[in-house]
Formats: sequence, structure tokens, C-alpha cells
Amino acid sequence: MKREDNSFKIYTKQGDEGKTGLLYGGRISKSDLQTEAYGTTDEAVSCLGLARALSNEALLKNITKRIQKELFTVGAELATLRSEYDTFLKHFSVITEKMTSSIEDDIDSLERQITLPRSFIIPGASAASAAFDLARSTIRRAERRVVEMNNQNMIENQELLKYLNRVSDLIFMMARYEDRNLPFEILTGEND
Repeated sequence: MKREDNSFKIYTKQGDEGKTGLLYGGRISKSDLQTEAYGTTDEAVSCLGLARALSNEALLKNITKRIQKELFTVGAELATLRSEYDTFLKHFSVITEKMTSSIEDDIDSLERQITLPRSFIIPGASAASAAFDLARSTIRRAERRVVEMNNQNMIENQELLKYLNRVSDLIFMMARYEDRNLPFEILTGEND
């Protein structure tokens, strides 16, 4: 709602009945699978913001900001009914194979710079890596929602599935890069 001073109110009261609006029309339940998918993607953007704020690594901060922006695109795609996808394409860019390939390049670059322990890593060796791990697990949850949407023929852009899968792998590597100078015992808890 626009105010007299040209600013917008943060509340509209439109969602008070448990429904939310989609891009280009349509209202669905706030508990709908589609809402869960783009809402979980939004959670991941916030988790990445926390990780970026906690990290002192310029490389990771730059990658993180790019991923956050791309996840806004993911969220917009997920918040659009398949029947309105052509309208969406007139106004927004979409997740592309090139974006997924760029994520793979980032993973490969980080892999060359770190050595992973041969056992499970317990998140929490540092605040920044813990935030990256939280973001990774949130992306995995979003990915599961998108897979379910795809199973119900609700996804137009199949690249979303590949992109989310790669992003979670990249974020895993970012957490490991954050802690690359710590002894494996701290990462794995083997000496506890």
C-alpha cells in the first residue's frame, strides 16, 4: 500500500487469512508446497547473509553475494505459476546452465585449495563455517521441495534442480574453505 509520502507500508493484511499472492496472479495457502519451496529459498538467502557477515574471506563474501542474488531468481521462478511462466520470462532472467557451470567452476577452484578429512565433519568449528553449513542444509531442504514440485509437474525450468544441487555442494566447500587452516581433529571431533 502506498502512503501519502510515497513510501510503502510493510503490512498489507492480505495474508491474514493464511493465503499469499504469487507473481503474476494467483493466491495459494502459506502452507502450500510452492510457498514452502520459495520460502525455504528465502531462508537460505538469509542464512547466507549471516555467513557472509561472519566470514573474513573476501573470496567467500563475493561468491556468497552472487549466490544470494541468484537465489532471488530461484525464488521468483518458484513463486510463479507454470501457466504464467511466459509472462515471467518477459520481466525476469532465469536460472541458466551457465550459472550452474559457474557454480561448478567455483567448487573446482575451492577443491584445489583445501584438503578434506576422510570422516564426517561436525559443523561449528567456526561461526562462519557453521553459518555456511546452516545455509547448505537449508538449500538442501529447498531442493527437496523443488523436487516434489517437479514430481507434480509444477517446474518449468529443469535447470533449477541442477542449480540447487550444485549450490549446496558449493556451500559445503565454502564452509570447508572457511576452516581450511584448522586441524582435522577440530573439524571432525575425533579427539573429543
